[in-house]
Amino acid sequence: MSSLTPLASFADLRYLLRQLPSVDAAAVAAARAREAVLLKPAGALGRLEEIAAWLAGWQGRHPPRVEHTAIFVFAGNHGITDQGVSAYPASVTAAMVESFEAGGAAINQLARIAGAELHVVPLRLDRPTRDFTLQPAMDEAECVEALNVGLTAPDDTLDALAIGEMGIGNTTVAAALATALFAGATGKPDPAGWVGAGTGVDEAGVAHKAAVISRALARHDAALGDPLEILRHLGGFELAAMIGAIVAGRLRRTPVVLDGFVATAAAAVLRRLRPDALDHCLAGHVSAERGHRRLLTELGLRPLLDLELRLGEASGAALTFGLLRAAAACHGGMATFAEAGIAASPGEETALP
Repeated sequence: MSSLTPLASFADLRYLLRQLPSVDAAAVAAARAREAVLLKPAGALGRLEEIAAWLAGWQGRHPPRVEHTAIFVFAGNHGITDQGVSAYPASVTAAMVESFEAGGAAINQLARIAGAELHVVPLRLDRPTRDFTLQPAMDEAECVEALNVGLTAPDDTLDALAIGEMGIGNTTVAAALATALFAGATGKPDPAGWVGAGTGVDEAGVAHKAAVISRALARHDAALGDPLEILRHLGGFELAAMIGAIVAGRLRRTPVVLDGFVATAAAAVLRRLRPDALDHCLAGHVSAERGHRRLLTELGLRPLLDLELRLGEASGAALTFGLLRAAAACHGGMATFAEAGIAASPGEETALP
């Protein structure tokens, strides 16, 4: 297991993003060449064929494998909960982490049936970020510390990894990030289209969340031109950790599956820093949280599943491991037309066995 050098500053992350490896074109070409002669009509396995080539390209090998997988759930608390943006108190974050560790949450069951290791990574639950309506959520050192937690979490033995989160108040944080990162044609951030029910607030609660974000954006207006400063001012420890894990996946040639709205909002910071920074990522699903589908569209990511989930915990991402395994199994295990002694097209002649 090799280790990645921890970051010391935002400048280190910017430098690291300039060093990201590209897709292995030879592995992609090999996958497409094999796909073309497998025992089926061309394109008959739909997106499974795309997934197989994607896996090969980012693993840097052909055929791809999906044998050793892991799910990382990063947990953090947020000072913005002091503004009443959630249906639950911040103490629920720690209680849910205890449930994860005891095996009683949904993600424990989903990780088990997915055959994936589950890693729950709490970040300073006793010291939440600051209320970003009053001051920046984090200073640079705190944000970098959280980035490093994610950067050093996955090892280099994984065939694929999924990232998700737990954190009361973090749909408000995600909506704030999305609003700031994608201000729209007017250039004026408007949170109304990004804010959803989160843990279950009513429409009045949704309107309150939007108003809270509007106040924060006005306070931090001078910082909104830099994605990392947006993260520092409006983000959270678990979102920064997810960013670190996404970067680690790229550096280790490990394909990454993103979970819901919060994970996608974290990923969006990287996309604004480098346009191809998420090419090694798939969107596991589109959640029922208002704003997620819009954010996926902004990022050009097509979700694999649409099950109206809004749980978080990497639950939607975990469900896609079966699809990744199916794609790799069909790609590597199916016979070719030649092996089966069958003509690849009606006009071809072949000697049947």
